Amino acid sequence: MGYTKQKILNMAETEDVEFIRLQFTDLFGTLKNVAITKSQLAKALDNKIMFDGSSIEGFARIEESDMYLYPDYDTFEILPFRPHQGKVARMICDVYKPDGTQLENDPRYILKKVLKEAEDMGYEFNVGPECEFFLFHTDDYGNPTTISHEKGSYFDLGPTDLGENARRDMVLNLEEMGFEVEASHHEVAPAQHEIDFKYGEALETADKIMTYKLTVKTIAKRHGLYASFMPKPKYGMCGSGMHINMSLFNKEGQNIFVDENDKNGLSKEAYNFIAGLMKHMRSMTAIINPIVNSYKRLVPGYEAPTYIAWSATNRSPLIRVPAARGLGTRVELRSPDCATNPYLAIAVCLAAGLDGIKNNLQPVESIQRDIYSMTDEERDEAGIENLPKNLYEAIQEMRKSDFVKGVLGKEVFKKYIKAKEEEWMEYTSQVTDWEIDRYLGRI
Repeated sequence: MGYTKQKILNMAETEDVEFIRLQFTDLFGTLKNVAITKSQLAKALDNKIMFDGSSIEGFARIEESDMYLYPDYDTFEILPFRPHQGKVARMICDVYKPDGTQLENDPRYILKKVLKEAEDMGYEFNVGPECEFFLFHTDDYGNPTTISHEKGSYFDLGPTDLGENARRDMVLNLEEMGFEVEASHHEVAPAQHEIDFKYGEALETADKIMTYKLTVKTIAKRHGLYASFMPKPKYGMCGSGMHINMSLFNKEGQNIFVDENDKNGLSKEAYNFIAGLMKHMRSMTAIINPIVNSYKRLVPGYEAPTYIAWSATNRSPLIRVPAARGLGTRVELRSPDCATNPYLAIAVCLAAGLDGIKNNLQPVESIQRDIYSMTDEERDEAGIENLPKNLYEAIQEMRKSDFVKGVLGKEVFKKYIKAKEEEWMEYTSQVTDWEIDRYLGRI
């Protein structure tokens, strides 16, 4: 887009912008911001807005807490769902230390680092996410519930789809902010929805995922609803994922995953990329499925993948190659969910694929049948591994991985594992309603 400092100052003046949100993302994917008035905008554009980084998850120790926000000018956007007089704009920021170097713990920096490696190899990484969410009622205090009167299912429409009006408003607001929305629809479970926007360059897409989630939640609240991206909010129905579609382009704008002479239409690099994902999948699952609840979605019977396999023809494997060819040729990873930090998720996916290309890794044979109908013996013979079954198992796999440590950096790697182990221990010490119902009256 090519915004300059002066152009942003002029836009703020002519568009009656009074407040600017300087946004950034913590280690675990939570959007944060420092809000300033228009009078401070020039200062912000000169990278002079400071904040306390020791209060942000995974950023800095208390003895080195001073951090600076460096806005990415091209992310300047006036938020259409905020007031039309005294408008609110936002810019997404990188986090820097006082010495002028970027904070290594900043998730945006971690993604940029891997993208630079791809660039040095002659590639541009493009990503298209499929973000699913639920629309639930709130209680009398405005807090979210898991209650919905809706009985809609896949591709239903109003009046069965009670979220149709809210979803339409979400799409219109996203389009006003420059999203190219390709489709929106009701998903499989009651009250479950999906809005798909066009693929784009990886960093831009990660930024858009954060904006998408904020927009969906904001518009849902206006409709008296709560939008939840929790992977599995209700037992007995499908959970919500964030399938990641990935492709590599060369400097001439050609999709390097394409080979029209191959039986699957895939190039050598595409097979390498798939093999890299499969090699590192167990160790990177704690990043792309980062919470206890993630693993309650990843169980057989609810369409989410549980086995590490790939296919160009069916939807049961972890990795599939959608039918589109030419520029649209892509690899789809089906296990991630929206609880992930998109910057870290995209970073580990790209790094795994590049590792496959650099080391000429070859995937096992594709699976052309329903994996769930195979016996354990048949899966073993085909070399099909399971995804980790819970967060603890995923963290232990990650702990053993020099690959993930190299992507995240040693300090982030340690902080992430420590935080997730504490989360698991807190979870396992809880006494749940299930335990009370099952045991209290029997023992």
